[in-house]
Amino acid sequence: MSNRFENVKKNFGFGCMRLPMNGEEVDQQEFTRMVDTFLEAGFNYFDTARGYLKGKSETAIRECLVKRYPRESFILTDKLTEPYFETEEDIRPFFESQLEACGVSYFDFYLMHAQNAENYKKFQKCHAYETAQRLKEEGKVRHVGISFHDSAEVLDRILTDHPELEVVQLQFNYADYLDEEVQSKACYDVCRKHGKPVIVMEPVKGGKLIRLPKKAQDTLDALHGGTNASYAIRFAAGFDNVMMVLSGMSDMEQMNDNLSFMTRFQPLTPEEQDAVKTAAEIFNAQKMISCTICRYCTDGCPKQIPIPEIFNCVNDKIQYENEKSKEDYQTITKEKGKASACIQCGKCEKACPQHLQIRQLLKDAAQMFE
Repeated sequence: MSNRFENVKKNFGFGCMRLPMNGEEVDQQEFTRMVDTFLEAGFNYFDTARGYLKGKSETAIRECLVKRYPRESFILTDKLTEPYFETEEDIRPFFESQLEACGVSYFDFYLMHAQNAENYKKFQKCHAYETAQRLKEEGKVRHVGISFHDSAEVLDRILTDHPELEVVQLQFNYADYLDEEVQSKACYDVCRKHGKPVIVMEPVKGGKLIRLPKKAQDTLDALHGGTNASYAIRFAAGFDNVMMVLSGMSDMEQMNDNLSFMTRFQPLTPEEQDAVKTAAEIFNAQKMISCTICRYCTDGCPKQIPIPEIFNCVNDKIQYENEKSKEDYQTITKEKGKASACIQCGKCEKACPQHLQIRQLLKDAAQMFE
């Protein structure tokens, strides 16, 4: 894959959706340290979008990366996200605002964001794919692709409609690999069929594969090897058609851990493959809420319900039979909306890339904790 995108160094990227925070603001001092460490280790791929941290991801990249390093020393990916345009005429001004927010004159990769059967209709109607190609012809974008959350059938249709696409960003991890809803393996196979390299997002499933059920944890501990993150990220990076694995690192501890096994990457051994397969079976048997804490659901919530945090409490209750979950729930909803405050408007479900039935799940959470 490296010869297709010759300026991309190695196979590990910095996902900038979960940056270190001081309250509501990005901790620029910590982020700067992380940027420096990442580049010094020989990596150069950064991924952002306007919706990440309510626009603060893009501007933090400008301050902590773009203003401090030559443009050719890093790869920057941004995305065209559905809520930010209504007509074809809206796309170019929005794109220009992204260049300005990031402080760059071009993006190395520009992705049609979170594509699924529903929003693909809008992208088609607004000629978004054609607009992106024109931006590429003008030198404002080097490569055009998609990020994707839907079935293999829908992905096959999009790639058939748009053979000009160069990359596909997929949710891909050992828990979702054979999942019938996420269809990680099936979508990966579609990418191979169309000859499109894969960029992996959510390799640790929004952190869910860091805190494992005891039996799954015991299985990995028996390897006497690396951290939970190392097994998850190396699993994803070990596939032939995967060109890049993104990690949404939030502090230097996570950065240092990830670099410790990705600087000199080695795929999982057969013994490790067997262990993560067992861990996946144990993990998936729990039927937890598949929230990856992307926070797309909270931006438009009229009742300011902290949906991901509530779902974390539910998962803790399921996973660990944690009696403290109810207390945690009371804490996180003290100054925000409780689950029962949901007015069933459905904005959250439209925004959720996991296609969760959030309104019903909030009703269940209210019954559990209120």
